[in-house]
Amino acid sequence: MAKSTVVFSKKDHIANITLDCNAITQELAQELAVICEKINGDDDIYVVVITGSGKVFCAGGEKNAEKFSPATTVASIEKPVIAAINGDALGMGLEIALSCDIRIASYKACFALPQVAKGLIPSGGGTQRLPRIIGRGKALELLMTAATITAAEALEIGLVSKVCPADALAEETQKLAETIAAKGPLALRYLKEAILKGMDMTLEQGLRLEADLYFLLHTTADRTEGIKSFLEKRKPTYEGK
Repeated sequence: MAKSTVVFSKKDHIANITLDCNAITQELAQELAVICEKINGDDDIYVVVITGSGKVFCAGGEKNAEKFSPATTVASIEKPVIAAINGDALGMGLEIALSCDIRIASYKACFALPQVAKGLIPSGGGTQRLPRIIGRGKALELLMTAATITAAEALEIGLVSKVCPADALAEETQKLAETIAAKGPLALRYLKEAILKGMDMTLEQGLRLEADLYFLLHTTADRTEGIKSFLEKRKPTYEGK
């Protein structure tokens, strides 16, 4: 029996995905697609953490890797997604990280989208997500030079939101995941939807979307629980309904 290239686990409303393969393969892409679909259908999952095994987060793809779309698959997750970048995130590996909502990196991690050096361009959303995260000018520089940058440089340009020692990455990521998971799961999903969809809308359209989602939340049991728990001065018990 072939070894799985993606390890999945779930505990306390937090799903953990570990890419147990240094590079993107067809097997990894297929396994990841199944897991992401499972996550979207599981109301008991509030937050998702993606990391790599060993010393690498994900170092690009194998030959003909452009046929696979793991970054698009990760981007389809409706819940908040945190990338715990434990090592090098290169090529399609970085594109997976870019498709996550929050990125935390080990000081040992390096980042690059080197496809242009091979006469190619990114095919997993790198040309679209990178400039939306770090700005057009810096994105063009990194993409056109195929430069590799350190975790410290990634923090400076806003590619990651935090860096920490390698042995502290799991703990820091877990703390963040637990903090987010303690919030209303429906509110988290609508918040993500409002931001991601709103970025491709005019301000007026985005404000209407925000208002629609805000009023929709008022019809949910989670909203009632949020008010009730506040009045009773206790922690809320959300059910994602």
